[in-house]
Amino acid sequence: MRTGTTAALVTCRGLTKAYGDGETRTIALRGVDLSIHAGELLMLVGPSGCGKTTLISIIAGTLDADGGTCSVLERELLAMNPYQRALFRQTGLGFVFQDFNLLPALTATENVSIPLLLQGMKRAQAEQQARLYLASVGLGHRTEARPAHLSGGQQQRVAIARALVHKPPLIICDEPTSNLDHASGQRVLEILRTVGQDPHRAIIVVTHDPRIHAYADTLAHMDDGRIVAIESRHTGRHS
Repeated sequence: MRTGTTAALVTCRGLTKAYGDGETRTIALRGVDLSIHAGELLMLVGPSGCGKTTLISIIAGTLDADGGTCSVLERELLAMNPYQRALFRQTGLGFVFQDFNLLPALTATENVSIPLLLQGMKRAQAEQQARLYLASVGLGHRTEARPAHLSGGQQQRVAIARALVHKPPLIICDEPTSNLDHASGQRVLEILRTVGQDPHRAIIVVTHDPRIHAYADTLAHMDDGRIVAIESRHTGRHS
């Protein structure tokens, strides 16, 4: 849980985004303001189509905003060229997706080692680190298993280990429990909750699952392209 003195790792001000032109024009974001602090697990919640995925795509640097500013880890995303953004994502961000995005031909160890290999680490060292992170999510006994031989919950834990192995300060999770049964989803959120207590890291989770809201420090409620309420799960206050 963050304190009032922790740094903002993400600061969005007045973000706007629209898709299409003319009669097909759809407004996805309508002046979004949002801050995410170190030590915070923030969940973006709201109905489908309200702009959650657009917002995290802008924060991740995979989508350009039409207007406003977005500073991530003290870097202004709009000031970066595509190469700088790709390098920034490799070092600063970790991703956990709803469909896991594991490479089926690779073992759990090989999947988790990918971010380290992309940073130039030697394979033996990268795989040693990968096994340590797999053990940290309770999969020390499945390091050589391929995704087809793992349950959905186990595959998601491999994905979490892959998101953590290069020690990024910001983890972005897009519906990480949507393809899991309730028990597996609870296990995944328990791991993310533990990870989110690192005072130098923040986690953003997009979710439609109200059963996992209790794991959040903060709920950011979205509707029609806006943040309509910020709720602290620890004080119960809204803003």
